[in-house]
Amino acid sequence: MTAPVLVLGATGGQGGAVVTALLACGTPVRAFVRSPRSRAGVALAERGVDLAAGDLADEASLTAAMSGAAAVFGVTTPWEDGPDVETQQGLTLVRAAQRARVPHPVYSSVAGSDRHSGVLHFESKAVVERALAQTDVPWTVLGLTYFYDNLLRGRDELLAGSLEMPLPHDFPLQQLARGDLGEVAAEILTAPAAFAGRRIDLASDAVSVDDMAAVLSRVLSRTVESRELPLEPTRQHDPDRGAMWAFIAAGGYAVDIERLHADWPRGDWTSFIRWADDAFAAQRA
Repeated sequence: MTAPVLVLGATGGQGGAVVTALLACGTPVRAFVRSPRSRAGVALAERGVDLAAGDLADEASLTAAMSGAAAVFGVTTPWEDGPDVETQQGLTLVRAAQRARVPHPVYSSVAGSDRHSGVLHFESKAVVERALAQTDVPWTVLGLTYFYDNLLRGRDELLAGSLEMPLPHDFPLQQLARGDLGEVAAEILTAPAAFAGRRIDLASDAVSVDDMAAVLSRVLSRTVESRELPLEPTRQHDPDRGAMWAFIAAGGYAVDIERLHADWPRGDWTSFIRWADDAFAAQRA
C-alpha cells in the first residue's frame, strides 16, 4: 500500500482543501485531529481518511502521526492562542519532522512573511520557516495571500449591499481560492522532488475593492457599494490585523501572478468572478 500523506488542520479550511485534492487523485490520507470522535473527525473517516489523534503542542503524538508518512502538510494558526503559541506549534512540527524523518514537509505560511513585515502573525510563521530551512529534510513553503472565503465573514453586510475593507478602492488585492491551494499542495506532496527547498507564493487573482463590489452586485442582483474603512480604528482595536492591512496596502503581497500561472499551467486557477458565482449560488436559487 502506498504510504499516506499526513495532513494537519484537516478539519479546517486549508487542510480540508488539501485532503479533498489528495483524495481526488487517489492518494491515501492520514489526518492529524484532536478528537477522532468529533463530527468533523467522523466525517473524514467516512471519506476513507485514516485518523491520528494528537495535539500540535504534543511533539510525541505528532511524531507518531508522521511515522511512515510519505509527506506532511503542516498548517498553524495564531487565531486561537496568539502568534507566540503558533510559533511554538510550528517549531514542534519541525522537530517532529526531523525525529520521524519525514521525506518532505510542506509548510503553509503567508506571502510576504519573508520580508520582515512587522506583522506578528506573519513573523510567527517566518520563525518556523527559518527553523525548517536549517533542517536536513527536504521541505517546501507555500506563501498564501488573502483567501476569497474571508469575504464570507461579512456575508450579511454584502447581502445588505456593503463591501467594507481597509484598502483604497482601486487597490488590487491578491487573493487565493482554497481549492487552488489544495490542488497545488497535493501536486507537491505527491511529487515533491522538484519543489525541495523552494518557497512558492500563491495567488489566484488580483481584484480591486471596486471591481469586487461590481462582481458581487452582478452575482447578487443588487447594488453592492464599496467603502474604504479608515485603518486607524482597526489598528487600535487589533494592532496585529491593523499592521497586516497596512503591509498589504503597501504592496506586501507581491506575487508575480502572471509568472506563477505560466510556471504552473494548471489551466483552471479560480478567478474572483468564478469564486463569487459559486459562493453565492444559493442566493440566486
